[in-house]
Amino acid sequence: MTAILNETPARQMRAYWSGVLAMTLCAFALVASEFMPVSLLTPVSHDLGVSEGLAGLGMAISGAFAVVMSLSLSTLAGSMNRKYLLLGMTVLMAVSGLIIALAPNYPLYMAGRALIGVAIGGFWSLSAATAIRLVPLHQVPRALAIFNGGNALATVVAAPLGSWLGSTIGWRGAFFCLVPVALIAFVWQWFSLPAMSTENNRRRSGSVFSLLKTPLVAKGMAACGIFFMGQFALFTYVRPFLETVTVVSAPILSLMLLIIGVAGFIGTLLIGTFLQSGFYRTLIVIPLVMALITAALMGFGHSLTAVAILLGIWGLVATAAPVGWWTWVARTLPDDAEAGGGLMVAVVQLSLALGSTVGGLAFDYSGWQTTFALSGALLITAALLAFFTSRNDTHNRSSS
Repeated sequence: MTAILNETPARQMRAYWSGVLAMTLCAFALVASEFMPVSLLTPVSHDLGVSEGLAGLGMAISGAFAVVMSLSLSTLAGSMNRKYLLLGMTVLMAVSGLIIALAPNYPLYMAGRALIGVAIGGFWSLSAATAIRLVPLHQVPRALAIFNGGNALATVVAAPLGSWLGSTIGWRGAFFCLVPVALIAFVWQWFSLPAMSTENNRRRSGSVFSLLKTPLVAKGMAACGIFFMGQFALFTYVRPFLETVTVVSAPILSLMLLIIGVAGFIGTLLIGTFLQSGFYRTLIVIPLVMALITAALMGFGHSLTAVAILLGIWGLVATAAPVGWWTWVARTLPDDAEAGGGLMVAVVQLSLALGSTVGGLAFDYSGWQTTFALSGALLITAALLAFFTSRNDTHNRSSS
């Protein structure tokens, strides 16, 4: 057993579920903060005197800083108590919301967006390692599912809530509303998280990228990255597909997106059971199901009923998939979970950007069918890589 898991039996047996829920609230606020600009770009651009394209770069800069932070966190944090590191990330989130709400100009707005990127990269890099410290090993998938439940819920409500708050109290008021949520998460984490010293559990020396020298890690990260590329090559363009192919009205479009979000939230609550009964089987089946959905959408894209059902299934499995891959990090790298988590955040963020970019180029130059076919091919590739990862893992366990 690894150093982290070799703690006292009493510590191993105790589960800090209040701490898990506090981190879930933090995850909700972080993801809501990240996606809030989606529904507020027009008033932000008008108020700050910039184009909507420049205002939209607030999303890009938060993603870029999340990648940088995820790759450097373990080195920068050293032996700092991880409880205080998580509390620091929560404070950064509150400061970010305050800066954005009060920003008199575009550069300060972007500075606030950069800070939320740092908080996002730091929090998610620590999530798998923290789950290992908060609950017994067999309950880690459940804890990670709860974390991602906050993520999924924020994805559902962030855009409509931001739009409603923006029309009611203005875009600055909408961002300011996230500050008290961050402060509540800070207080809750302060009282519910145990001290998480790294003095006796230091990560092995070396770069985060040195983990890729292990074939199992390299294959797993590749499978995860290709999966997210395939997912967002299609999902980024689901709105224009619904508007131009299925030809839905604005209210029906909102309903479709709500169906995807609600199904995703349900999926995060259910996936733990499937991971326990067949871990790698679940990681292989999810992209295969999504690939079948892409093919079905190409065949039945003009049917409103069929599209609603297919996108509901998509949301159910696609939103739950990150729980599986975060569990894979905790299972594969229990004594390097921080470095593995940092690498996972970087892989996911870069894959999202690459998948949406390639999907967009295909959409613009060859049509939506090409984008969907590309997504399906990537998802099938991800399933194959997950299968090869499982074979590698099985071989390692049988030979150890």
